[in-house]
Amino acid sequence: MAQGFLVYVENRNGRIRKGSLETLATARRLADALGRTVDAVIVGDDAAAAQAARFGAHRLFRVAPADVYNSRDGVVELLAELVRQESPAWVVASATAVGKDCLPALAARFERSVIQDATEVVVEGGELLIKRPIYAGKAFEVLKPAGALAFLTLRPNVFPAAEAPAAATVVELATAVDPARVRTRVAEVRETAGGKVELTEAAIVVSGGRGIKAAEHYPLIEQLAAALGGAAGASRAVVDAGWVAHHHQVGQTGKTVSPTLYIAVGISGAIQHLAGMSSSKYIVAINKDPDAPIFKVADYGIVGDLFQVVPLLIEEVRKLNA
Repeated sequence: MAQGFLVYVENRNGRIRKGSLETLATARRLADALGRTVDAVIVGDDAAAAQAARFGAHRLFRVAPADVYNSRDGVVELLAELVRQESPAWVVASATAVGKDCLPALAARFERSVIQDATEVVVEGGELLIKRPIYAGKAFEVLKPAGALAFLTLRPNVFPAAEAPAAATVVELATAVDPARVRTRVAEVRETAGGKVELTEAAIVVSGGRGIKAAEHYPLIEQLAAALGGAAGASRAVVDAGWVAHHHQVGQTGKTVSPTLYIAVGISGAIQHLAGMSSSKYIVAINKDPDAPIFKVADYGIVGDLFQVVPLLIEEVRKLNA
């Protein structure tokens, strides 16, 4: 008989991804409403397992780190074994690059579909109703999984990450993945400079668009983001112009962010950009064009020259932080 939830907890260099903690807490909320249980699995050490255990799982399967789990194939093999062993009703992960890569491959193993990038999940009539954006964020659809097994990813920074009243029981998992079934290996990982907030996990994001005019003006965006304790993003126009690296790009062909506060500086508001940030809780737009489409989705707007407005904002924020 199908049980409850199986959650994949993503661990990067000993640090649990914030989206995974949100996913765990959400799975627990849904499981409590349905009278089901939550199992989770993490590849990591004891410290990482102890952190993850506090966020909603009833049982947490811990797997010792190994090279075989550094690729999608290894993670999929591990999860497939647990699906066969535990018979969950729902397999859930955060909609990070890893989650959105692994769960479709896993769903294909069991000839099931996957619902990606959910922004709302509720229980109605003993079943899950899942809301997700479609058509580049211009509309939403509500889906109800059919059958005994469903796969789901949740958009990071949308769901709360509350600790559970009691920590999960940690189960050491001896299951080993056959290296022969792992067709790809990670040869090298190149990380960006440290000390900055991860864009997809930031509570505040400040993004610059074509209106900043040149690469030498992008530090204005970085300075405002740093003053606010947030992350610096960019529109596709800025990335295509070579002013900043692609990992800063927010939008349909970049990263999807859902911060508490999103500040769009010199961004017109093309639908491709809105697809990556429209789920932000509060949107502030700074643009000299009062007819810019970005003002239609903004909660607050400033019509003015960004080269005058942004330095003033930086100055005032720094005063508040002093």
